[in-house]
Amino acid sequence: MESGGLWGVLGQASNVAQLVGVDALGLVSMVEDRGYLHRLLLGARTADELRAAQHEIDMYIRLIPLIALVDGSSNRRDKPAMEGVADAVKDSSNRHISFPARVSGFTEILLQGDSILCNDGEQPLGTVDQQEQKTLDIEELVDLCACIEESCPGFSKFNYFQIVHATDNFSDNSNIGRGGFATIYKGQLPNGLVVAIKRLNEHAQKFDFKSELQLARIQHTNLIKLLGWCIHGKERILVYEFANKGSLHHYIFDKTRKSLLDWPKRLNIIKGVAEGLVYLHTHSMLWIVHRDLKPDNVLLDYNMNPKISDFGSARSLSSDVAEGHTSRVVGTSGFKPPEYASRGVYSVKTDVFSFGVLVLVIISGRKNSILDKQRDTVGDLVRDAWHMWREGRLHELVDPSLGSEYELAQILRCIQVALLCTQEDPTVRPTMPDVAAMLSSGGMILLNDLNLPAELSYEVKEGDMASTCVSQTSQTVDITITSSAPVSTRVRIIIAQEVI
Repeated sequence: MESGGLWGVLGQASNVAQLVGVDALGLVSMVEDRGYLHRLLLGARTADELRAAQHEIDMYIRLIPLIALVDGSSNRRDKPAMEGVADAVKDSSNRHISFPARVSGFTEILLQGDSILCNDGEQPLGTVDQQEQKTLDIEELVDLCACIEESCPGFSKFNYFQIVHATDNFSDNSNIGRGGFATIYKGQLPNGLVVAIKRLNEHAQKFDFKSELQLARIQHTNLIKLLGWCIHGKERILVYEFANKGSLHHYIFDKTRKSLLDWPKRLNIIKGVAEGLVYLHTHSMLWIVHRDLKPDNVLLDYNMNPKISDFGSARSLSSDVAEGHTSRVVGTSGFKPPEYASRGVYSVKTDVFSFGVLVLVIISGRKNSILDKQRDTVGDLVRDAWHMWREGRLHELVDPSLGSEYELAQILRCIQVALLCTQEDPTVRPTMPDVAAMLSSGGMILLNDLNLPAELSYEVKEGDMASTCVSQTSQTVDITITSSAPVSTRVRIIIAQEVI
């Protein structure tokens, strides 16, 4: 190894030593010994390891202030919105970590649920609704449930000990699902009725519970029925009708079970979900937006009829053309429309986009993954469907498990409707009544005026971005490191509370 190369290696070693708190001069003196020098002279392998170690340590040290900022965000809820990043925060050891009062060019730092720090030059999505931050007020909820019980026949109060008995004291054997804010149990009541029991955990907030209670006021064959409530001490429990076959997710993504979903059943599910959304958007007089439509939240009864479930994220609007704005963007990656995922804007067209993705999932048996690259707003499944439409290959999207037992014209019509629903501009997406009409029609659908997703007009160069993702059940931390960008534009942190 040339002397210049050796000193380069030693320089890298010194940098790493400084980062981890090792005396650099002591390290160099160790290298002067023949044995250590021999080990360093093994060549590029050792040098690469040192560089990698330095890179990793450098990355994590640069993330410490941001992680500390996230950890401390809950303590700063009542402070005015910041025009950048605070000039100093405290880490867990109570030391101050300083960085510029305004960090320019951050790719994105988004703290969903507590606060939001935006891209440079952008405004926050809006102040966080203080009502959404309050923990559950037990007395207030009891009064609300009692009031709904009086006005909604079929919605009643359940005895807590009856529920404990029905679930075998909330045993693991009775557990049929778990989410960020609740656990679902299967239980049998004394009269023999089998029910689904949602037990909210301590992190659940008032609006999660209230949103679910909207179901008590609406009834439709394609919406899961809310039967009653129970509040006992700190326990908050909702009781639903039980869907025998479980969720669509357990069928459509399972290699064995998906064969049980022939085309007539899949078409029935598509049309049933559409009718359920039509009711939510128009006939319920509440203009309810579900905001988290996905296979997990479509339950199937004994006859494989679909029932939309999980209304913890649902919101009501003043009309079918109104928009809402939130800083608490919930929902599932791959099913959220661009305007909602990026700006927190939701409307009935939010569900239309999610429905379009759901239709493509049902037809293809594939997931819609949001690729970890710049400007991916629609996901790979939607993108592939658009490409196939442009190239006249829509038939290639059909799930191979269907074999040849389907009517191609029906499938092509459903895919075309899905493409209309997944347009990026919400104003050009059809309404759900229009969608239901198109699905029932035997006529051709003209797609000449479709607006292609913007990302189909350019290609993202390979190597521009390297990324690392860390996710948890109730909290998602999505960290993207852009290797070719300046340090101040390298990190995107997203904290998203997912609700069941």
